[in-house]
Amino acid sequence: MKRLFQAAAFLTAGTLALPALADDMNTKSPEELLATAKAEGQVVVYSFTSRIKKVEAAFEAAYPGIDLVGYDISSTEQITRLQAEHQAGVVNADVIYVSDAPVVFDKLLGAGIVTPYIPPRVADRVPAEFKSPLLAQRLSTKVLMYNEEANPDGPPIDNLWELTTVAWNGRVVMVDPLQRGDYLDLMTEIVLQSDAMAAAYEAQFGKKIQLSSGVRNAGEQFITDLFANDLILVGSTDDVNAAVGKLGQANPPLGFTSYSDRRDNAEEGWALQLANSVTPSPGIVFPAVIGIAEGAKNPAAARLVIDFLMGDETATGGAGFKPFYVPGDYATRTDIVPHPDAVPLSEFAAWRVNPEKTAGIRAEIADLVLTLQ
Repeated sequence: MKRLFQAAAFLTAGTLALPALADDMNTKSPEELLATAKAEGQVVVYSFTSRIKKVEAAFEAAYPGIDLVGYDISSTEQITRLQAEHQAGVVNADVIYVSDAPVVFDKLLGAGIVTPYIPPRVADRVPAEFKSPLLAQRLSTKVLMYNEEANPDGPPIDNLWELTTVAWNGRVVMVDPLQRGDYLDLMTEIVLQSDAMAAAYEAQFGKKIQLSSGVRNAGEQFITDLFANDLILVGSTDDVNAAVGKLGQANPPLGFTSYSDRRDNAEEGWALQLANSVTPSPGIVFPAVIGIAEGAKNPAAARLVIDFLMGDETATGGAGFKPFYVPGDYATRTDIVPHPDAVPLSEFAAWRVNPEKTAGIRAEIADLVLTLQ
């Protein structure tokens, strides 16, 4: 896999050092952790995905006597909560499972709110770029999706700039980037990819892009034009999925959402599909990272959970990874086989997020979005 992020520049050399533990808990196997974890009896997980409920059931079946308490909290809310708890001297979480790496590496890891942990059992099967500065359990996405039932021949557009035209006025949906950090990271990446966006503009309209007053590059121009074309902002990813994917629509909108939400098509009555052929890219791929809360009350059980989330010794990762073995999620473990219904990562046209570069201009893009709303 290509290197997706280079975030060590956020941190001092000392930040990456794991906390000293009297019993050297970081080197212990699950079997060696089990007695201590059972004595703890509980483990609290802050998770950016609702799939933590499925993990909860599977973990408790695998480890009877340990109560996994999972909280489904968006990354943006999770980061804010963890900062507030840290400021108050309170530690409520044991495991932190979160996306929005540009903020996490800086505000949580850099502040000592979360500490790294890599299960020894799988350490040699995770590439180095996914082990530092925090362990990436999988790669997630925010990409353009379309309704496959209404468009059986493929995406109804070929170029992202079509979303700014009259034909798509009021027919593009996404979660408010100021409410969900992953979507702000998507907007930021569009700006970072301004050269590609400028080339895509020329390909679509047959002329070089002309920037509006106060607009600095093609990425900012795209965002400005998208908002001016009555972009619909909603409160949750499920709202996007329902608007775009609902069956029986003659002329459905397009939307930016998670590729992995295709897993719910049958259950929810959706027809979501990835617009992978769209120029210059359908969106972003980013790491879903996991670590232990500094001062965790249940450190042994926390390590068991992280080991469990990384999957067992089977080809698809077993019960711990089952909620994430879906089209649109990509395991970081090299020995978990790709999902057969997913676009192979080597053919996935989404841009790979570099958290350091994203963090450098993220606040500026948030200001831009605020002025456009």
